Amino acid sequence: MEVKIGVQHAPREIVLESGQSAEEVERAVAEALSGKAQLLSLTDEKGRKVLIPADRLAYVEIGEPSVRRVGFGPL
Repeated sequence: MEVKIGVQHAPREIVLESGQSAEEVERAVAEALSGKAQLLSLTDEKGRKVLIPADRLAYVEIGEPSVRRVGFGPL
């Protein structure tokens, strides 16, 4: 699933493909924003961790699960 994260005072957003479900991502964001966690920690499909200070979050956009298309055909 594609997750876009806006960070305050950063010119670009962070985009990652996460193997976590939308509910797991939403729960992690809610914990970070409520003060239960000081960092938003997400893991991408390759196993890399992305850590963002909770007080620097501008927005988080949770997308639909991506389906890999293979071959020739209409997009």
